[in-house]
Amino acid sequence: MAELLDDDEIQDRLPDGWERDGDEIVRSFEFDDYLEGVEFVQRVGELAEEEFHHPEMIVDYEEVEVRFTSHEEGGITGQDVEMAERANEEA
Repeated sequence: MAELLDDDEIQDRLPDGWERDGDEIVRSFEFDDYLEGVEFVQRVGELAEEEFHHPEMIVDYEEVEVRFTSHEEGGITGQDVEMAERANEEA
């Protein structure tokens, strides 16, 4: 079970482009077209399945919003930050 990060740890460890939204970290990724966004969702989905840590992803025409939180722990953990970093690598 992962431990919750405190407010300072969250702020210090947020990857580029990510923001805190309550008990979640969130980022919107922009793409040139819809299918690029869908392909990104596929790649992040495969990573999430490997780690069994699944984000909420909302696909729009040229944008994908990704949100991570650790529901079992009730907030943001190091695993959320690590998955956000991996999502950045896929963009």
